[in-house]
Parts: sequence; structure tokens; C-alpha cells
Amino acid sequence: MIASLRAVDSMYVEWRRLHRAGLRRQMESRLPLYERTRHFRAYSSWLVPGLLQTRAYTAAVLRSIMRRQRLPDDVDEAVASRMERQRVLHEGDHRFALLIEESVLRSAVCDRGTMAGQLDHLITCSSLPSVSLGVIPMGTGRDRWPVEGFWIFDEEQVNVELVSSYLTITQPREVAEYAQAFAELAAMAVHGEPARALIRAAIDALG
Repeated sequence: MIASLRAVDSMYVEWRRLHRAGLRRQMESRLPLYERTRHFRAYSSWLVPGLLQTRAYTAAVLRSIMRRQRLPDDVDEAVASRMERQRVLHEGDHRFALLIEESVLRSAVCDRGTMAGQLDHLITCSSLPSVSLGVIPMGTGRDRWPVEGFWIFDEEQVNVELVSSYLTITQPREVAEYAQAFAELAAMAVHGEPARALIRAAIDALG
């Protein structure tokens, strides 16, 4: 029973507990998982995935978190840590399948200049040999609705971002359910040039 309770405690962690040592520490703690994972699958309905974020976009997102959770200001160090993590895009034999909703391209989470730079960076990243970027167009007929953001690391674990907490799922049946959800969402997405066309349209909408 004690072992089971410890497993549950490690699976479900409130953001305020996860961030109590600062944003930088949380970023650094994730690096070994990224380094050993070969096949990444991620879905986001809220934000650009961290591996594809620009420095300015990351800073805007983390400063918002810092203010909302009343954390110590270590944003600059946390941004540097996330930028360091992005080297996995260019090293080793990692593969990345990343999905976002089109609404992510049009969410005003930062100023227009920062958002334009972020969208341009997405176009660049979509051409990397290790990256498959899919965008689910707004207005798509769908049986699978937008869900919480999640990352699948190989077949070993899933991390899920909720409003109040961060989940780590390792139960094979549940991991398989997220893999199935990812496959269904990917089937609705456009990739390659059609995805880049949606990104360029979002840039144009910024004026």
C-alpha cells in the first residue's frame, strides 16, 4: 500500500509543488528524459511545444507563469535551460512528431513581434529532417475533440499538463490510450506545405 501511494504521489504533482524550487530547476530536471528518448510524440492545444519555442516566446510564457504562481524570478535561467534542451532536435537519432491546433498559431500569448518571430521559427523547424509538424485546421470536422496537452516519450511514459497539476503516466494501457489519441489527432492534421500555409496565414493576420 505504501509503495502504491508513493507511485500515485509521483504520478500527480501540483504545479506549485513542482515549481517551488524555481522554474529553472524544473527545466533542468527534464533534460535526461529528453536525451534518452528516441521517439517523441506531442500534442498541444494551448501553446507552441517547448522544443519549438523561440527564446522570446519562452520568456513571455514563463514570465506569465512566474507572476501567476508568485514564483521567484529565475526566468532568464529557465529560458536558457529550455534553449539548451532544444539541442536534441539536432543531435542523435531522435524523431519528433508534433501536433498543434491551428488556434495555437493565433493565440495572443505574447506581443505581435514575438509571435511573428515564433511563427517564422515554426516554418523553419517544420523543415528539419527530425521533425514532423502537424496543424489541425480550425473548422475541421472531428470525432476527437481538442484535449489536454501531452507528451509521449517512446512507449515508456506520457506527461500531461493540466491546469493545476502535472501527470506522469507509465501504466502501459494508459500510455496506449494516449498513443491512440495522438494517432486520431494526427489523422486530422495537415503537414508539410499545407501546414506551413496555415502558419503563413497566421503571420499575415498579425498585420
